[in-house]
Parts: sequence; structure tokens; C-alpha cells
Amino acid sequence: MSLLSDDELKRLAPASDLAPLPIPTQVVSSDEFLPVPQTNDQRRVEALLEDYADRHAARNGLSRRNFFRTAAGMATAFLAMNEVFGPFYRVSHAEAASVDLAQQQAQGLSGQFIMDVHTHFLRDDTRLVGFVRAREAVGKAGWNPALVGKEQTLDDLKYPNWFKEIYLDSDTKVALVSGSGSEDPRDWFLTNEMKHAARESVNAAAGTRRCLSHAIFMPGLPGWLDQVDQVIATLKPDSWKGYTVGDNTNKALARHPWRIDDEKLLYPFYEKILKAGQNIVCVHKGLYPPSVERQFPHLTPFATVDDVGRAAKDWPQINFVIYHSAYRWAGGPNAGEGLRQFEQTGRVEWTSDLADIPAKYGVSNVYGDLGQIFAQTTVVEPGLCAALMGILIKGLGADHVVWGTDAVWTGSPQWQIEALRRLEIPEDMRKKYGFAPLGAADGPVKTAIFGQNSARMYRYDVRRAGLDLDKVSVTKREYVRNGPDPSHRRYGYVLKG
Repeated sequence: MSLLSDDELKRLAPASDLAPLPIPTQVVSSDEFLPVPQTNDQRRVEALLEDYADRHAARNGLSRRNFFRTAAGMATAFLAMNEVFGPFYRVSHAEAASVDLAQQQAQGLSGQFIMDVHTHFLRDDTRLVGFVRAREAVGKAGWNPALVGKEQTLDDLKYPNWFKEIYLDSDTKVALVSGSGSEDPRDWFLTNEMKHAARESVNAAAGTRRCLSHAIFMPGLPGWLDQVDQVIATLKPDSWKGYTVGDNTNKALARHPWRIDDEKLLYPFYEKILKAGQNIVCVHKGLYPPSVERQFPHLTPFATVDDVGRAAKDWPQINFVIYHSAYRWAGGPNAGEGLRQFEQTGRVEWTSDLADIPAKYGVSNVYGDLGQIFAQTTVVEPGLCAALMGILIKGLGADHVVWGTDAVWTGSPQWQIEALRRLEIPEDMRKKYGFAPLGAADGPVKTAIFGQNSARMYRYDVRRAGLDLDKVSVTKREYVRNGPDPSHRRYGYVLKG
């Protein structure tokens, strides 16, 4: 069912009408929010991109479309973004103009350890077709050039394509399979048994620990603690994942929202997992813009972070990882609202509240996962993306921000990896708000975020992992040698002109 009215849907046109570009130049939506018209800045970026592409593609003997699919095409996109929005991304004219130079620079970073603790795919019998439109929206907007100009299907959101886009089409070395539960058992992304099976399959084939997995817990459902006992005994998950709004997939069915600091409901769960030697609890927060709040106002209090601090203080042995870093302003048109809020107050709703928790409660066991906080801002409002990174690092510490992409909803995560490698907080923003620089792509801050922090939390010994020589590495080297074949797919709607 669409979350838009019939009148709103009449104002939309297929996003397939847009030219395929490596970054979005017009807000694209699924049917969850009404997109805004293309802004003047977005028109300027689009014009610059097309101008650069015509010159650079011809110089490299490529068509414009094929040029945009290269590392130089992505560099060109960031160059255009800088000219319009300001110096947020590290990129040079030389890199943008030369396919060979751009590829050489990209290859130099390809061995970087990247541990993505937030990935998804869907079960074979899924009914959740809405995620197909989400990938289409990403492609039509141009966020991920690998999805541009290709029809998306449910098969793109299942295990085989997940493996390809994560391990072959990106620099990701280790991935965690996440998921989401539902009041309707048919609408779990994956059952806990399916996530466990995926982890075992990947690791058995690789001969190394390439894959981790969550177990979903749903407090309040009949027999849920007994289910936790069973999962501990049989599946041995690497961590646990929950949604405080209850059923995030079907919010109209959400009858069991909960708070992290509920002593009667949640504290027995914490006792159980600690006794089993498990201490990582990942919780989805945020992604709750006004359009969603209007439909489900009773769930809004459960989407905020005012329950995190006390639980973290009461349970110092547990690492609480807040997914999406509680970023509220989900959906393309809301990024502008988030930026205006930051410019007026120096804060971003709910994410700043999360960043305040360590100082306010005297705790060091709260982490922020990037997830959609990065994917939805980096090429839509780079100023907001830089601000969010500054807020999180200043409040939580660079050692308490972890890399998660929410792929494969947005296609292979390589575009997000490249964006963080290039992103820098401008000097004037750093001086005004006391933010530290992000530094080089392989510098200490980004190295920690990309993988070191999660490796420490999950007790993952990178040096002894043997990833360079395992079967995934062998397969990827052969894949690249034969000419990589990245996915080229996307979906959604734009506002009619």
C-alpha cells in the first residue's frame, strides 16, 4: 500500500525519465514520501556533470554513459558537487579527467579493511516488493552509478546478488547479515535460521570468517524470551538486532513497541545474552520524518533515543549500537530540513541527542552505525553529511562510529565507500563547531570507522583472518581480471515538471 494520497501520486512521474548520472540531481522517492522539485543547485550540478562528461569521455574514448560508470566518472561527480556546494570531497581535476589515473588511485585503496555491519537481502519467498522500488529510486537518482538505467527485480535483493554486490563489486571484506522482524511471520526479511545459514554458507565456501549474522529479537511477542534461549543454543548469533517501534516493516501492525531501558521487559534479555557470552545489542532508531509521524504518532516516542542512556549506564557490559545513528530526516526532501536545523541550532534532531549520551550519562558503550544516515545525505546535502559526521565523532568518539551501508537496498556499497574516503568537514565548519577533521581515506579516523571499531567489538582478528588468500579473494581477482560486471539497476518517482 502506498503512503501517498491519490492526489499526490498524480503529481509523480517515473524516475526512469531522468538521465542516468552518478549522483542524484533531483530528489527521487519510492511511494513513501512526496519528492520536491529539482533545486537550482541540483540543476547546476547536473549541467556541470554533463559538461565535464562530454569533454572527459571523449578524451578517454568512451560514451558519456560508460564514462560515468568508471572511477573517473565518480570523481567527476564529486568535482561538480564541490563546485556547487563547496569543498566537501577530496578530488582533483586530473583524477576526473583520466580513467587510468582514477582507476590507479581506486586500486591503491582496494585492500583497505572494510567491515560492513549493516547489510540486507530478502528471503526467496518474500512479499516485500517495496524494496525493489527503493533500489530503483537510488538508481534513477544517480546515487549509485552501478544501478543506473537497469530494471530492478526481486532477484536483485536476494542472496546471490547480495554476495556479488557486497564481496565482488565493492571493497567490503567482511559483512554482517542483518534483518527485520514483523508481527506477520511472512514479512520477516529473513528468519534467524536463514541469516545463520547464510553466514555458515559464506564462511564454509570462503574458508574464513567473511560473514557475521544478527539474530532478531522482538520483545513482547508471546514466547519471545523462550525464542531467545533457542537461538542462543542453536544459532549462536554474532549480535542481536531489534526495532523499538516493534514492527518497522508493517507499522500498522505494530502492537509491541518497547523501550531499551524497560526493566521488566528488556533487562531479563540482557541477563540472558551476557550469561551466554554475547554483549552486542543493535537497535534501529530514527528514520522517522514528519510524513511517517503523521501516520503513526503513537510510535514516535519509541523511535527517539531517550531510552538509550539509562540502559547503557545500567548495563556497562553491553555495547549498544544505534543503527542509522538515530537520524530522523529520512527521505530525500527531508535532508534539506536537517541541514537548516543544523545551520540554525548546531544540532540535528535525534542524532545530536545520541551524541550527547556519553557525556550526559558517563558511559562508553554507545555506538553509532551510519547506515542510511550516510547514504541519504552524502550526495544530497553534503553539508549535512559533514555535520553529522562531525557531531557523531565529537560526541561518541571516532572509535565509537561504525561502518554500515544498509546495502543492498541501495545497490553495491562501493559508492558509499568512495564517498566517505573523499569526504572532509570544511575548515570553517570545524572551527565554528569544534569538529575534528576526517583526514585521509586511509587515515586513522576513517580506518577506525571503516573497520577497526567493529573488528574490536566483534573480536575479529584482522591480521589472522587470512582474507587475502581465501576463496573469496581468489574469486574476486578472477572476476576483476575477466572484466567486472557490476549491477546496473534502480527505481522510483520524481515530481512532474
